[in-house]
Amino acid sequence: MTAEGTQGTKQMRIGWIGTGVMGHSMAGHLLDAGWPLTVYTRSKGKAEPLIARGAAWADSPAAVAAASDAVFSIVGYPADVEAVMLGPTGALGGLGAGGILCDMTTSSPELARRIAAEAAAKGCSSLDAPVTGGDVGAREATLSIFVGGDAAALAKLRPCFEAMGKRIMHCGGPGTGQQAKLANQIAVAGVMFSVCESMLFAQEAGLDVAEWLELVVPGAGGSTAMNTLGRRLLKRDYAPGFFIDHFIKDLGLCLEECRRMKLVLPGATLAEEFYRMMQARGHGQDGTQALIRCLAHLSGKEWRGQP
Repeated sequence: MTAEGTQGTKQMRIGWIGTGVMGHSMAGHLLDAGWPLTVYTRSKGKAEPLIARGAAWADSPAAVAAASDAVFSIVGYPADVEAVMLGPTGALGGLGAGGILCDMTTSSPELARRIAAEAAAKGCSSLDAPVTGGDVGAREATLSIFVGGDAAALAKLRPCFEAMGKRIMHCGGPGTGQQAKLANQIAVAGVMFSVCESMLFAQEAGLDVAEWLELVVPGAGGSTAMNTLGRRLLKRDYAPGFFIDHFIKDLGLCLEECRRMKLVLPGATLAEEFYRMMQARGHGQDGTQALIRCLAHLSGKEWRGQP
């Protein structure tokens, strides 16, 4: 896919804020597809590989927006989203009339609605478009993308989304993309207990866990997480496809929405507590699969893995 014709006869200029584990790959796909790209991240060194491939550097989110027709962001926490979008040097301040903001961070639905309202007041549009698929999905451009906001803005940015992912859902108005992603995170929380508890049980039962995994993955008990993170666990590989610190943030947002909706979800509440225990023990920068270490510790066991 190329960028030709994405904005009538004019080639759309893209801004990108945040080049971490996910953002670096996602921005790279847009660059590879031919869109002129301007980038900003707090640590310029993280953007150097993109700059070496042809991206331009800007020294603030506002400067990114001034050089762009549409600005994407994927940063860490809602406070970061608010700063890069609405802060004193935020993207909205530099965006021209008719421009589009698109935040792809997993963030607060309420904040997404506020960004959309402030963008509209300036004659701009805003989308909240968080993703699922992890670091592998970002690298391989197979992400699923949940989009909330204006349908016309989505139509303009759809070619960009298609360069980054395989499945795109328009969920509704502002904030609904975030709500859809939070529902996904609740599902992930349950799946991580499934993967870690079953593998720990298999180990303690004396089974060949690697062989057991091969039988379970294609069956009713299998899952994408079992197939990917389960295999990492065999090697005791706790490197993050998704940081525990960020998952705690997501689950906290889920529980905030539950309180607003007067909804009780015991599984999500329990998952948030367990991951906070992991964080307190210094594992916040591990991947979510490190949950198995906490579960083993509860029984005085150790996850040994299996080559």
